[in-house]
Amino acid sequence: MSIKFRLTLMSFLQFFVWGAWLITIGTYCFNAKGWTGAQFGAIFSTLAIASIFMPPITGIIADKWINTEKLYGILHILYGLVLFYVPYVNSPDTLYYVILFAMIFYMPTISLSNSISYSILKNNGFDVVKVFPPIRVWGTIGFIAAMWITNLTGSKANSNQFLIGAVAAIALGIYSFTLPKCPPQKSISKNSSLAEVLGLNAFKLFANYKMALFFIFAMFLGAALQLTNMYGDSFLDDFKNVPQYAGSFVVKYSTIIMSISQMSETLFILAIPFFLRRFGIKKVMLFSMIAWVLRFGLFSFGNPADGLWMIILSCIVYGMAFDFFNISGSIFVETTTDSNIRSSAQGLFMMMTNGFGAFSGSKISGYIIDKYFTHAEGKDWHGIWLTFAIYALVVTIAFAIFFKHKHDPKALVEVHH
Repeated sequence: MSIKFRLTLMSFLQFFVWGAWLITIGTYCFNAKGWTGAQFGAIFSTLAIASIFMPPITGIIADKWINTEKLYGILHILYGLVLFYVPYVNSPDTLYYVILFAMIFYMPTISLSNSISYSILKNNGFDVVKVFPPIRVWGTIGFIAAMWITNLTGSKANSNQFLIGAVAAIALGIYSFTLPKCPPQKSISKNSSLAEVLGLNAFKLFANYKMALFFIFAMFLGAALQLTNMYGDSFLDDFKNVPQYAGSFVVKYSTIIMSISQMSETLFILAIPFFLRRFGIKKVMLFSMIAWVLRFGLFSFGNPADGLWMIILSCIVYGMAFDFFNISGSIFVETTTDSNIRSSAQGLFMMMTNGFGAFSGSKISGYIIDKYFTHAEGKDWHGIWLTFAIYALVVTIAFAIFFKHKHDPKALVEVHH
């Protein structure tokens, strides 16, 4: 097998093992188990908790002590073993800790899989900028494939979704031991301060007004990033309680409809270089924020019959909403920070969006849904999505007014070459 094919298979499985349950765990917790928004919000917030502290810890371990591909394999096997336990859990409080453990093992593997790909491609003389994106796109395809399998096997509202992820995770863990070796770089010297070892130097960036503002907006938008992953499938599945929509395609294949969002991602990832060169980072991030307003607003007014076009369009704009923010934000960090703290600065961006932002989004949204939008007859999804759309609109207007950034096409050309 060629190196590129082996890394493509790793990328496919990396996101397959997550996509098997990430989009449908809401349907499992709300519609099958009947748990509250606050209970589910807490369970989903474990992704964010693990994102805050695990990637830097595993980064240090891989830098100093153990081959990256071995650490990656061990983490996936542990993640798979934890998922096997989910069917035995019947209380939301217990599931909180089980999913937290699963996320502690899984979340760091996302950045480790990038490190393994970069390392192996460089060692084999490939141009990473050219060769890596087509490999990474297969990760999104893996995520979509897992969603389809979960839906078509009738597993979206039962615990089989976790077993699908578990089997694939253990297979990926064993497979990763066969990959070319990625030994520790031992890049942390004995003279390094504790702040350097933990990547805390990047926090100095908060002293810079523009960077501080950028990270604060990253956190506010981070709160919106996982909301449709949390509630989207459950929202579509809930139309079964409305007699005229009960037998509709949307209710039956809600997870497949949601997967249009990930398909759209694969296209928008490829469009980013053009948009960045043409419009600059601030405008591209504004496009992303406007797309979030549309993502939520269209869900608010959509339905499985005459409003189906709104649900489909919402899934299409998701690609722009998610990728334009994540990838252009990461390029902004790359082009505006000093090279010796660049990795830590990227970690800080991840921590603010997927960590603190997603954590507050998960917890607060669960609380708001319980308090204002859950009635005896079910959930007021129109009100829920409209509230999220208004939130995204406020963040967009504030970003347009307060965040000042001059477009410099030359800075971007340097990143792409």
